[in-house]
Amino acid sequence: MRSEDAAASGDPAGDGASEPEDTSDADHENALQDVIAVDPDDVAQGTVNRLDAHTGDGIRHRAFTCLVFDGDGHVLLAQRAPTKRLWDGHWDGTVASHPVEGQSQEEATEQRLGEELGISPDQYDDLRVTDKFEYKRYYPNEGVEWEVCAVLKVTLDDTTLDPDEEEIGGMLWADYGHLHEHPELYRQLRLCPWFEIAMRRDFS
Repeated sequence: MRSEDAAASGDPAGDGASEPEDTSDADHENALQDVIAVDPDDVAQGTVNRLDAHTGDGIRHRAFTCLVFDGDGHVLLAQRAPTKRLWDGHWDGTVASHPVEGQSQEEATEQRLGEELGISPDQYDDLRVTDKFEYKRYYPNEGVEWEVCAVLKVTLDDTTLDPDEEEIGGMLWADYGHLHEHPELYRQLRLCPWFEIAMRRDFS
């Protein structure tokens, strides 16, 4: 697994390091959940509180992002709901989350596809892990992502969707190759950093 050096440098965009933890953080729903802490090789190091993993300088943990395609080479971009604590309103490609202890990346992805987009397993048969990388990015005034992120892909035979409005703010099918070749045309979408890294590596 190759680490994304630029992404792991802490604050590559120069847009602010971690800020003092908000007193309301303890009441956030993420404070009730755990994620899997990992070393740089994605070897589990036990579980840590999800909110702790995303505040201060963060704790390296296991995550995934899944790119959902149709049969014509379009990737489904999903806008993160405005209520999201980190990267609210940004566009992801397509769902991203964390497996819980004892759960595989495929199992976690299948669960989130159903919960966020209403996609059931009978709509696809090719869910697979295609890549893995480490990155670290700060989100100004809110927190940090420090993840060993698996990339999964899936192609839908049936593109029927039933998005959860608490998770998804909007949806857009985009030509995957065109998106990669002409990022300047999509800049107004504010893509999530982990999706941009996954896409860049996919075409490298």
